Amino acid sequence: MVHVLMDLPFDKSAMEPYISKETMEYHHGKHHAGYVKKLNALIKNTTYEKMSLEEIIMTADGGIFNNAAQVYNHDFYFKGLRSSKSAPSTALATLIELDFSTLETLKKAFLEAASGLFGSGWTWLSINTQGNLEIETFSNAGNPLLSGHTPLLTCDVWEHAYYIDYRNARAEYLEKWWALINWDFVSANLAAYTNK
Repeated sequence: MVHVLMDLPFDKSAMEPYISKETMEYHHGKHHAGYVKKLNALIKNTTYEKMSLEEIIMTADGGIFNNAAQVYNHDFYFKGLRSSKSAPSTALATLIELDFSTLETLKKAFLEAASGLFGSGWTWLSINTQGNLEIETFSNAGNPLLSGHTPLLTCDVWEHAYYIDYRNARAEYLEKWWALINWDFVSANLAAYTNK
């Protein structure tokens, strides 16, 4: 199967002033697109050619894993953004209350984890194997699938996600990113997990 670059679910300028159109053009049009192109080149005429991204992530290593995971992670990241306000569903809000007490406590823990990640990588909110919410950080292309966890939300902590707009001010980027979370997407991921 040929993997394709997803269309952004919003206009490239929709996240301004928090994430600029220029950042979106580079992040989606260059970085994300580059991972898709490289993945397709690497899997051509291999057993991975017929696999989904998730299947590749679970079975590959090296360059094939890195590029497949980066495509998956970026798809997840962009789907998790929304320019208009949204709120967690009742089910998600209940789980947040159980595992973090408040949304503000979750925010503080998530942003601290993302800010503290050394180098480049991803910070995720996922459902662990016990059914609890968990904040996980992974270097490079890592994600929760390899731990058997269900991803709900991710933040890209690679410098290409924020350097045009914030230079090295990662904490400022993270604070602005939090205001753009598409809680409908996060809630839908929880509902899919609950209904499987």
